[in-house]
Amino acid sequence: MTSLPVRTARWSARHAWAAIAGWFAFVILCLGVGITVGTNQATSVDFRVGEAGRAEAMAAEGGLERRPTEQILIRSRDAALPLDTDRAGAAARDLTERMRALPEVDTVAEPVRSRDGTVLMVSVVMHGPELEGRKNVVPLLEQTAAVGAAHPGLIVEETGSPAISKGVNDQRDEDLALSERITLPVTLITLLLVFGSVVMAAVPLLLALSSIAAALGLSMAASHLLPDAGVGTNMILLVGLAVGVDYTLFYLKREREERARARGTLSSEALVELAAATAGRAIVVSGLAVIVSTATLYLATDVIFSSLATGTILVVAVAVVSSLTVLPALLVKIGQRAERRAAHTAERRARRARRAAHTAERRARRARRAERRAERRARRGKPARAARRDGGKDRAHGEDRPGRLTGALLKPARTRPALTLCLSVLLLLGLAAPALGLKLVDPGRDTFSRDIPAVQVYDRLNAAFPELSSQHRVTVRATGPDRTADVHRALTDLGRRTQGDPLFAADAEPRILTSADGRISVLEVAVPYTATSEKAGESLTRLRQVHLPAALGRVSGIDSAVSGDVARGRDYVDHENAKLPLVLGFLLLVTFLMTLWAFRSVVIALIGVVLNLLSAGAALGALVVVFQGTWAEGLLGFDSLGAIASRVPLFLFVILFGLSMDYQVFVVSRIKEAMDAGMTARRAVLDGIERSAKVVTSAAIVMVTVFGAFVALHLTEMKQMGFCLALAVLLDAVVVRLMVLPALLLLLGERAWNPLRRSRRRAQGVAPTAAPTAGPDGRAVENVG
Repeated sequence: MTSLPVRTARWSARHAWAAIAGWFAFVILCLGVGITVGTNQATSVDFRVGEAGRAEAMAAEGGLERRPTEQILIRSRDAALPLDTDRAGAAARDLTERMRALPEVDTVAEPVRSRDGTVLMVSVVMHGPELEGRKNVVPLLEQTAAVGAAHPGLIVEETGSPAISKGVNDQRDEDLALSERITLPVTLITLLLVFGSVVMAAVPLLLALSSIAAALGLSMAASHLLPDAGVGTNMILLVGLAVGVDYTLFYLKREREERARARGTLSSEALVELAAATAGRAIVVSGLAVIVSTATLYLATDVIFSSLATGTILVVAVAVVSSLTVLPALLVKIGQRAERRAAHTAERRARRARRAAHTAERRARRARRAERRAERRARRGKPARAARRDGGKDRAHGEDRPGRLTGALLKPARTRPALTLCLSVLLLLGLAAPALGLKLVDPGRDTFSRDIPAVQVYDRLNAAFPELSSQHRVTVRATGPDRTADVHRALTDLGRRTQGDPLFAADAEPRILTSADGRISVLEVAVPYTATSEKAGESLTRLRQVHLPAALGRVSGIDSAVSGDVARGRDYVDHENAKLPLVLGFLLLVTFLMTLWAFRSVVIALIGVVLNLLSAGAALGALVVVFQGTWAEGLLGFDSLGAIASRVPLFLFVILFGLSMDYQVFVVSRIKEAMDAGMTARRAVLDGIERSAKVVTSAAIVMVTVFGAFVALHLTEMKQMGFCLALAVLLDAVVVRLMVLPALLLLLGERAWNPLRRSRRRAQGVAPTAAPTAGPDGRAVENVG
């Protein structure tokens, strides 16, 4: 593993301009290919799960699938005045004519007046499948606005799944732009504090942004194999900046340490190879860990998780490649520029030294003529400058030592490891405890931000027409058209049963649709409750377990299933809950195996899994406390769902397990290097954590900033993801890596590294070393042992 990063760095260092040009050509090529082939968006078929998905497949077989539908509301501009029937009717006729003239529109229904008479509604059914509506809704919105302008005494406004989807996408784009405006300056400031150089701070940002660009192009091409659910881009931006900066940061810090240690005796090419042998290997291991961990999301067999996994895998892979190829080339060019400046400075100093020598010689001649006076002057002279050559500072060859805050956080583990371990674990377990009361909900229209105009109109629609709040669709497929009459009678009976049930809308007449061949029928039943409400869930349970068996149980030769707004959400959450044990099981297994492969220690591998569980569990518990209640709504700007978005827990565990490996690999690699160099287990633990503390803290600040920026977004699901990931990374970097991990390793001592120690005993006679050394030609030479 070590030889690959070293060989790659060696080639890039020798062909720096070719490596730089090749990288940016690769980025442009990826973007070009992606733009050329475009994005293959997921369709309704890709989102089908459970019984609801089976019902939708049967309905589509008969041409009875749900269509994109918009509702246009016409109401008086003055709420205190009743709706003028004539003026509202004229506006409805104008709207109908305009809509029927659009190629995107299939049918326009007759206007319907609300029960209180304040609102007139016109329903418009669009061509194409359900998810295509958001792409074609703009002309409808334009015509709605035109009708409103032509009838100034009325308010004409539009809502519906297409309009809401477009509003959510527009808001998401604005939110992402906002997060970038927050994240990029904070990241740049953090890097400036770490490196003290604008050039060195710009390198991580440049590589992270170029990696994101390349991954975006690759994701477009990959969508033709795995359809994009519309979340892949978000994940590339979210993870790309975090890992892209982190990987570059690890490499840069190690190169600077090697440069400080060499004190000008090694070339930039040799220094890059030395950094590649240590930090390069850590980057490869970390990247593979993230990729393998994220790949477990494919086991969920869900198009959204597949899109998240694809985006994450691509951007992490590209970030690893950039760190191993173009980064060494950039460092060599920057180093050579610094060396030339140093050479010019040394030459100027040499000239000044020669002039000083001539002056000293003249002074010496004068001194010989006045020897006694010169001796008195010498006794009054200042100490030689060489006596304070290093200013009393020795940074251990330029390597970072912990600051005051880091030292204070590490002190409890160093002095009282048992007590520190117990208290830290109890803290994390206490934070994780609320996760036992976790409630999941599938986020839908009822959970979107009320700042979206179409969502505001949706609320007014539900208030005026509560029977349109949600809908159940009972789909029945018969063996042949000869059963059509029996199915129709049974569905009619089912409709009567629901109308007599208070959980269903009594004022809305159930509607039966039948396919052209008579084999497939759909019964639409209205529910006067929002899809995520408890009452709506009870109506679905009653329909599936009571009314449906009673009405259809006596009809043979049929297949039936229930879909609709409520059923989709319920079945999606059930699907995820069923897949959760499988995904988490594989996640724990691959994390254990990756750590075991990297460090050859079963104990270290088990520690990695347990610590990841602790930090993830603590973050999930805090998420429940903050978002499942209402006390933090004003503080974080959200409307509580009374539950957590169903995708967040699984996403949290998978992504966090992968990202935590960054810190795990970097810190434990430092400890292992120290032990390979002959240190005792205790000294190696303290030395490794102290030397890695600054870079881990800096990387954590970048990640927390990137993820924390998502808390400022409007979409509640994204808020929850950002909050949870930011808190998990913070806990992992501070509590786990500076308290739990060192305390545990100090208590275990040599027992944590038994396999490593045995391998070292087998290599008797060979002096171990923490990193490759430089050969006679200035190149890095890998040592064995």
